[in-house]
Amino acid sequence: MWKYLIKINKNLVYAIPTLMIAGCIFGVLTSPQLIKSLKILIIPMTFLMVYPMMVTLNINHLKQGMDMKLQSMTQLINFGLIPFVAFGLGKIFFPGQPYMALGLLLAALLPTSGMTISWTGFAKGNMGAAINMTVIGLTLGSLATPFYVQWLLGAQVDVNFAKVVQQIIFIVFLPMAAGYLTRQFLLKKYGMNEFKAKVAPRFPALSTIGVLGIVFVAMALKAKTITAQPGMLVSIFLPLLILYGLNFALSTVVGKTMFGRNDGIALVYGTVMRNLSIALAIAINAFGEAGANAALVIALAYIIQVQSAAWYVRFTDSVFGELPQSVTPEAQEA
Repeated sequence: MWKYLIKINKNLVYAIPTLMIAGCIFGVLTSPQLIKSLKILIIPMTFLMVYPMMVTLNINHLKQGMDMKLQSMTQLINFGLIPFVAFGLGKIFFPGQPYMALGLLLAALLPTSGMTISWTGFAKGNMGAAINMTVIGLTLGSLATPFYVQWLLGAQVDVNFAKVVQQIIFIVFLPMAAGYLTRQFLLKKYGMNEFKAKVAPRFPALSTIGVLGIVFVAMALKAKTITAQPGMLVSIFLPLLILYGLNFALSTVVGKTMFGRNDGIALVYGTVMRNLSIALAIAINAFGEAGANAALVIALAYIIQVQSAAWYVRFTDSVFGELPQSVTPEAQEA
């Protein structure tokens, strides 16, 4: 089983669209009552997505990547620019559809995920900086999201502030703490070498189950709406394409002009990659039936995010220059 899960984890470019299609078919062929019951899977699936990342996260990397200028610029883009770009696009493309705009905003408010670290590694960027961006961005985003949503969309959507905070505790901070404690236990039991060789490689595969499960449920919930209004997909893809395009362009310019090759790559993936699974969980669990509209926007963002990240790796050397042969990027330890 593990080898298949690991293989799927390495092919999310294909796995995510496949599960989206499967979820849509399931939603069309299944009764509404059964589909709604799937919502109970969102929290455990999100827990399963965040928890493995913390088990494999080496806290020692936090010291290696703590460049204050780089981290400050990353979070300035993440929280000072991109959420307002998403809010503006929501106003333009979804007038009279505040929950669609909410989906765009939530996708922009929760930066970084395990994908930030993975894609930075594929592009041979600064892994220590990417790990810092992931921990800092996820923590700040979780704390800031209720306030941004209340501030920017509180007059248009029904924001249950306490419920949003509760969801974030259950799907972010609880699995982070559990993952850290699990790591300490496993290191004591197996030692670092055996943990890295045999145990750690399995956890990203577990995370994949969570990601794909959430995407499946989100598409199933909106399947009948999608099949009745297929043009809706085009209207959602356009602002998402603009959001990701502007984000990649801005981060590339900032990374190339203000930082060296490895730091610049980390900045790009630390600002463009979004924790869409957590955004989905918040949309579905904290905003009731209307949250399914926000979830649809976030689910479609998966396709753009994974595909664009994969393509950007191919052009990294053209943008930032090739890694000198005498230099090796920071090794990503377990």
